[in-house]
Amino acid sequence: MSEVAKPGVSGMSVYVPRLRVRLEDWCAWTGNSWDKIQAVVGHSFRVPARHENVYTMAANAVLRLLREYDIDPRNVGFLGLGTESSTDNAAGAVIVRGMVDRALDDLGKPRLSRHCEVPEFKHACLGGIYALKSALRYVSCDAGDRVAIVVCADVAEYERGSTGEQTQGAGAVALLVTREARMFEVDLARSGTASDYRGPDFRKPFARHRNKAYAPNTMRMNDFPVFSGKYSTFSYLDETVQAVEDMLRKLNVSAGKYYNSVHSLFFHRPYALMPIQAMSFLYVRGLARGDHHQDELKTLCAQAGVSPEAVAREALSMPDLYAQVREHGAAVTDPYEATSAVAAVVRKQATFRKLLEQKMSMGTATVKDLGNLYSAALPSWIAAGFEEAAQRGTDLTHRPMVAVGYGSGDAAESWPFRAVPGWEAAARCIKLQLSLDGAIDLTRAQYEALHDGHEVIGLDYVPSGEFMISHVGESYEPAFQDLAIEYYKYVG
Repeated sequence: MSEVAKPGVSGMSVYVPRLRVRLEDWCAWTGNSWDKIQAVVGHSFRVPARHENVYTMAANAVLRLLREYDIDPRNVGFLGLGTESSTDNAAGAVIVRGMVDRALDDLGKPRLSRHCEVPEFKHACLGGIYALKSALRYVSCDAGDRVAIVVCADVAEYERGSTGEQTQGAGAVALLVTREARMFEVDLARSGTASDYRGPDFRKPFARHRNKAYAPNTMRMNDFPVFSGKYSTFSYLDETVQAVEDMLRKLNVSAGKYYNSVHSLFFHRPYALMPIQAMSFLYVRGLARGDHHQDELKTLCAQAGVSPEAVAREALSMPDLYAQVREHGAAVTDPYEATSAVAAVVRKQATFRKLLEQKMSMGTATVKDLGNLYSAALPSWIAAGFEEAAQRGTDLTHRPMVAVGYGSGDAAESWPFRAVPGWEAAARCIKLQLSLDGAIDLTRAQYEALHDGHEVIGLDYVPSGEFMISHVGESYEPAFQDLAIEYYKYVG
């Protein structure tokens, strides 16, 4: 008798804007090292055109999902939006629903069910994973024979000249969630979770727009974050460790045994090096906890110039990073200094590079061309990995995998999941590579003008097969108001 599939994902679609900045070009414009940037960050990032925003990108991904997987819109009972780039503080997913409904009208298809939940989820880059978790619970509990759609969509933008400028990006990933997974099932019962308040880690306080010190190089309304690079890295490593180790406790398995047995590891990916840093950090933590190869830890510690005892103490510690900020301000130090030193040595080891090639290479080449997608970063990597596996004929059926999500501020999730029999059919419908086609490479002048809100000269781009902002409301009368509300249309 065949095993019944658990709730999970049965389809995925990806949308990214056509406008692209090649990081090799960006390095030439800014004087940065291309060798360093391609190793640490990636190859390119996408930029929304003037007619696009987070809602148009989300709607594009959802409509593509409905069409590629032949989903009956009347059977959709949940449409969740995960984003940190909302431009409306009252509504979110319902805006996406409205666009999709009218496009379905134009295509001669029924609208989404009137009895469809439309929540929005926000927690920095983890909003999409929280939305997916809610959708999985929905199909497990009260969906009946209905399905859920989750769309993760964001615009990652930073001020020109900032340390985050090269880690920009934009895009959306839509996921079909069903009671019986047809692509991969998620073991939520054994998922790990963690959260802690981290103060000025990475924030977007609305009052920043009223401060003259904020974003002086641009005239347009923007969504540049307030962030602290090193502190944010400490927070990322600390919280992902807590979530992964919570998952390992629930799985009742040692870190060494799990890392060796798992087929693929997917992490939240703000830039290419971050998942590698996280995995090397976790690897050292596993050694320190005595899970595997004690002699290896001693050798690595000797090379790093730290003691195994120091690493072991850090593995048992629970640092309060926010307390450091309150006491020392910008002078906050690495709470895992010894572990980080050993992890840096680990990343240079041939055995670890082999581990990365075996466990973290699936889909990696593709996502280096996506840039940072915030809430869509982790789902896009999973989509790229499954599509690549289907194209190469890689057998993923029943292979254990893990997805580690993270949101600044901060919180993390670590989920065990596995591909179900027949996953290849769903993976072939993702068509991520197709969504990357037709890129328009921006010149320096075009990029800077678009980024700073000035007129863009010489950009030959006519929207087609996508949603766009048609106009913005201006009425502010007692009887009727639509001031600053965007109106959308689908251009077939």
